[in-house]
Amino acid sequence: MSAQSQTPPLKIAVMGAGLIGRRHIEGILAEPRTTLSAVIDPSDAGRDFVTSKGAAWFSTFGEAIARDRPDGVIVATPNQLHVTNALNVIAAGIPVLVEKPIADKAQAAVALVGAGSKAGVPILVGHHRRHNPMIRQAKQILDSGRLGKILTVQGTFWVAKPDGYFDVSWRRAEGAGPAFINLIHDVDLFRYFFGEVEAVHAMETNSVRMHSVEDSIAILLRFASGVLGTLNASDAVPSPWSWEMTTAENPAFPQQDQSCYQIGGTGGSLAIPQLALWTNESKPDWLEPLVKERVPFEPADPLAIQLRHFCDVIRREAEPLVSGAEGLATLRVIEAIKASARSGETIRLGERSVRPLI
Repeated sequence: MSAQSQTPPLKIAVMGAGLIGRRHIEGILAEPRTTLSAVIDPSDAGRDFVTSKGAAWFSTFGEAIARDRPDGVIVATPNQLHVTNALNVIAAGIPVLVEKPIADKAQAAVALVGAGSKAGVPILVGHHRRHNPMIRQAKQILDSGRLGKILTVQGTFWVAKPDGYFDVSWRRAEGAGPAFINLIHDVDLFRYFFGEVEAVHAMETNSVRMHSVEDSIAILLRFASGVLGTLNASDAVPSPWSWEMTTAENPAFPQQDQSCYQIGGTGGSLAIPQLALWTNESKPDWLEPLVKERVPFEPADPLAIQLRHFCDVIRREAEPLVSGAEGLATLRVIEAIKASARSGETIRLGERSVRPLI
């Protein structure tokens, strides 16, 4: 019998039974290394879903840990509640996985990261795409130098979210919108690929729904490494060009044979998620024939990999791949993007704040 099979499953609780919370719940139920300790969600819909799964339901975290103390907690509540909920978990001395964004404001995230550090409680942030084997293979390609000097990247997130998606009030309020809800994943991956963002310039509009948050946004990014990037997002455009529609990561979305990112260097270019590598036959020349190579990788569910990683962190067998500090750094970029969209100015990212670029 292996050592792993002799190790009792870890008890994991989930706070929030919304869209992503339910995926976490399903993942915990499917993973042999974990058991679902409890689900905390005050809503009737959450209670009914949890009951249908035969799991323990509680309306508050205090009630849940009084009944059965978990080994780890996943916080999948609305963005605006992440910090409050995660601080409660840290105060109880329990490792926590906080869904992205780590907070709706960087200042609050600083307090959360500081609390975890002071208490010696590990914080993971749910930027689960970093766990995707395809992304790890892409990182290896970039680090190998096969694209030469990396010059530029572009990413697209165009989807059509239905009206019912916005029946949940927090999705219409400050701290939501495609920048905080969706593009934060893309920004995190771009930081993983190219390093820290030095400056941003953005423009946004809410002309479709007139909510307090944007429905479309266009962004320029300059990385300290010299790479230049663009991100273009809208949650009001039917299209095949988004992570959701191209990667088959979430089976709820119909997969399209298109790309969501293109990365360009002096030696070639790379399309993601296909890992299609384009180079010239002999030397870089727009008159030379192009050769397309599909770099193979073994697909796997990144949420399942992230959960297993969380187990390793709980057992102190691994350090967080996406720590609280990493989540905070990505959030600072999103705040800079929003600040630029409001002011019309290019924003330089500083160590503690964002400021106009003179």
